[in-house]
Amino acid sequence: MHSLSRRRVLSGGVALGLSLVPLAARADEFINILTGGTSGVYYPLGVAISKVLADKVTGTRPSVQATKGSVENLNLIQGGKGEIAFTLGDSLAAAVAGSADAGFKAPLDKVQTLGAIYPNYVQIVASQESGISTLADLKGKRVSVGAPKSGTELNARSILAGAGMSYEDLGKVEYLDFAQSVELMKNRQLDATLQSAGLGVASIRDLATSVPIVVVAVPAEVAEKMGQPFYSANIPANTYEGQTADVTTVAVPNFLVTRADLPADLVYKITAAIYENLPELQAAHAAAKGISLEKAAKGSPAALHPGALKYFTEMNLL
Repeated sequence: MHSLSRRRVLSGGVALGLSLVPLAARADEFINILTGGTSGVYYPLGVAISKVLADKVTGTRPSVQATKGSVENLNLIQGGKGEIAFTLGDSLAAAVAGSADAGFKAPLDKVQTLGAIYPNYVQIVASQESGISTLADLKGKRVSVGAPKSGTELNARSILAGAGMSYEDLGKVEYLDFAQSVELMKNRQLDATLQSAGLGVASIRDLATSVPIVVVAVPAEVAEKMGQPFYSANIPANTYEGQTADVTTVAVPNFLVTRADLPADLVYKITAAIYENLPELQAAHAAAKGISLEKAAKGSPAALHPGALKYFTEMNLL
């Protein structure tokens, strides 16, 4: 009797131990971080965030996905195919409104804000030999406006409209990502590229070291006509090789968004990890120096996720 009961206890313990193995494996939360093209700013910052989460938020398994940018990211979040995504503020506003022209079939009700991050600067760069020095000079030229219905491409439409222009005024419109645009410019198959990104984006740095460039100004009055969330800002002198003076342009805030159905305690931990480890993000890309905890809870067109709201409330940021 004693040995039989002992065997039962042992076998029961083994069964319990085996049953706990898959439970422990399932405990890991997969955190897919949706970014942008690998030559932009979203991607290296997404990699940095994944490392922070892996180190600071136990039980998570972060991964990074390169995408076409804001519009695709927002639709993927809505469809449950990501947990964190980068997006431009104007794309997020269009998603909340359900703007079909911007690439949203209906209002995205499963997208909530994790926090504001750095601003994007709309950077219009022309080859020196193209003769382009102003926005008006883009007329009749070959211009890449970003991947179709990406955040960059939506910015391109807004800027041209603010300047009283449209794609019809351009000689040829190419819908290419940053790296592809730069390669065509190097090969003299393109006159200018419009790239909405953080300052010092790798693609434009690469271009500027390969061919003489002109950074084209976007006058403050154009920013005024574009309205919120756009505002006038400067690209500081020497951001790119050959750019010897400040250049006025338009900026727009970026946001991190998440899924509304993610647990509040998980999003709370993710939010805390990101905003309490900004030096790690800044080491990945200089654009992250524009991220401020003080501004993180402000200005989003979409509601804050309850987990992020709890963190920002504790930080007295509301």
